[in-house]
Amino acid sequence: MTEERLLNVGKIVNTHGIRGELKVWPQTDFPDVRFRNGSRLLLCPPEAAAGESIEVEVQSAREQKKLFVLKLRGYDHINLVEKYKGWELKVSNEDRVELEEGEYYLRDIIGAEAVTEDGEKLGFISDVLSPGANDVWVVKRPKGGDLLLPVIDDVILEVDVPGRLVKVRLMEGLL
Repeated sequence: MTEERLLNVGKIVNTHGIRGELKVWPQTDFPDVRFRNGSRLLLCPPEAAAGESIEVEVQSAREQKKLFVLKLRGYDHINLVEKYKGWELKVSNEDRVELEEGEYYLRDIIGAEAVTEDGEKLGFISDVLSPGANDVWVVKRPKGGDLLLPVIDDVILEVDVPGRLVKVRLMEGLL
């Protein structure tokens, strides 16, 4: 399984107690799905090369102070899990949660082409910023520079994930 096809769901930040529990910083919008009993995850070193991941199964999980305490099946002692501090928990792209209409993953937006409602090519979305009230998509312009698009209904008209295309309306002052 290649690295590009894996989605981060958490990072192991420490151990918890002596019975093999791990403290995990969640990196998912779906912790109830990812960390439920029986959920299968991939345990990956920070600089994972292909074939280095270990498939694990969540035995139990509980939320504790913005972290999750996970118990992995078969890992019943601190000595078995201590070496995994700093490792990441991932799932394959095929295991991602289906989203509702009008929702999309950030990884599906990055690299998409932005065009105006008249078809003028603006560039490609290179980053997503979250400064406050709404996200802002950063569009790399072909001749250099960035265009910042607020993610609001008046600006983002249509998102075609399979076509990797975002249709926008340029409000006064955006260019």
